[in-house]
Amino acid sequence: MDSDVRYVFVTGGVVSGLGKGISAACLGTLLKARGIGVSLQKCDPYLNVDPGTMSPFQHGEVYVTHDGAEADLDLGHYERYTDERLSRLSNVTTGSVYDTVIKRERRGDFLGATVQVIPHVTDEIKSRIRQAGASSGAQVVIVEIGGTVGDIESLPFLEAIRQLRNDVGRERVAFVHVTLVPFLDSVGELKTKTTQHSVQELRRIGIEPDVLVLRSNRPLTPGIRTKIALYGGVGEEAVISAVDAPNIYELPLMFEAEGFASAVCRRLGLTSEAPDLAPWHELVERIAACQLQVRIALVGKYVQLHDAYLSVAEALKHGAIHHGAEVEIDWVDAEDPMLEERLGRAHGILVPGGFGGRGIEGKIRAVRYARERRVPFLGICLGMQLAVIEFARHAADMAGANSSEFDPETPFAVVDLLPEQRQIEERGGTMRLGADPVHLAADSRARAAYADEAVVYERHRHRYEVNPALRARLEERGLIASGTSPDGRLIEIIELADHPWFVASQFHPEFTSRPTRPQPLFREFVGAAAAQAAGAHAPEAAVGA
Repeated sequence: MDSDVRYVFVTGGVVSGLGKGISAACLGTLLKARGIGVSLQKCDPYLNVDPGTMSPFQHGEVYVTHDGAEADLDLGHYERYTDERLSRLSNVTTGSVYDTVIKRERRGDFLGATVQVIPHVTDEIKSRIRQAGASSGAQVVIVEIGGTVGDIESLPFLEAIRQLRNDVGRERVAFVHVTLVPFLDSVGELKTKTTQHSVQELRRIGIEPDVLVLRSNRPLTPGIRTKIALYGGVGEEAVISAVDAPNIYELPLMFEAEGFASAVCRRLGLTSEAPDLAPWHELVERIAACQLQVRIALVGKYVQLHDAYLSVAEALKHGAIHHGAEVEIDWVDAEDPMLEERLGRAHGILVPGGFGGRGIEGKIRAVRYARERRVPFLGICLGMQLAVIEFARHAADMAGANSSEFDPETPFAVVDLLPEQRQIEERGGTMRLGADPVHLAADSRARAAYADEAVVYERHRHRYEVNPALRARLEERGLIASGTSPDGRLIEIIELADHPWFVASQFHPEFTSRPTRPQPLFREFVGAAAAQAAGAHAPEAAVGA
């Protein structure tokens, strides 16, 4: 089923957070630039079936694929860099693997055999990796193994990829190992022992690395490169220096200069055309030319961990680059007692998605500030629901309006569960997930932003909706439903006419933003904020240009 597919497995050692995900994404970018079809997959060692029920403080944001999978945030890196649409097959967790194996055991699929990690769990992991290759139609599937070598949790995945090397043939597999080369100030030199021990641990498991990606805060010296090649058992051309970059969108060009993709292509026997990296060179040049500073107040409740809003932050950067600006995000806690003072320094206000009642009233205050002070505003998912609540309370004479999620006794449940959602008790995977069509109203800001497209597809992750029963009352007071579901029942986008830029969406536009192609709502929101920063409102006729 995957006889021509080649696999690149990316592992990590020493510490987490070295950048395996971005390394994998950059490799995908460089292979695609050579005309090689790629797809990517993340294997996560935790026992949750998916990250959908995990706290953002623990795991960062939950990324949503086009087909509705709640996935690891690294899939966001993969899609932003390669501009490839991934699927639910692109994220594998220990929890989902064990869930499948145990259900098969309960059905009797194993015919009375003793079910064990080897071969049953490893067989399921291998099956999912090969399925990702067969379904994507890609020539190369890049698979990132979460965690670090030596973790108990990662061992079944490492054993599975060791076996897969033998199953498909050594010539169709490349192992990339990302590790740390620290610089010790006390002795004034880079140290290689961390990498040596990490490679030894990988060998103990039965895997020989083919390429070493070495993270450090300064370039490798020739002597260090030679020493690591000797101890790591690879050629010097397969020792890749990955130093800290001024911005993450320079990394594909830095990896290309180091010969990363060339080393992998040699290992896999791939011949290719010269890479076309012109879009990335142009992007880096545009970033370097950005001068205007635009300050966006991001008002949330997980702001202590910026990864909780990773795709939002990247989408803001994309929009800013388009306008020749550099975005400064002010991470504002919704419960900050100095909220209004913080908002007063912002050129734009963004209220992102989230769950639970903490911080809700602070976010509503932020929405009101943006509406009444005419500060460009973008609301996302919960942010849109709170914009509706704020408008109902303060512009539509609906005192006490709220979401039934936060106040079941509210006299005006302007946000409520739909009847078909009321009987659902489980939390995992029960929301409205993935891409749905959004019909855009003619002559609206939203439609202008999308270059006058009548229907667009955007990704959702929510359970509550704006209450259709109260829509007419809100619209009578000036709230515009500029995006709806195909049947007109669900409100997807709201906006205000007499405002520099006040738009909110029920979906998550950040998931479809790319560095070379900013998402339209983010692009126009940042454009309006840039106009504020420059001391003038954007002309109405220019919105969506």
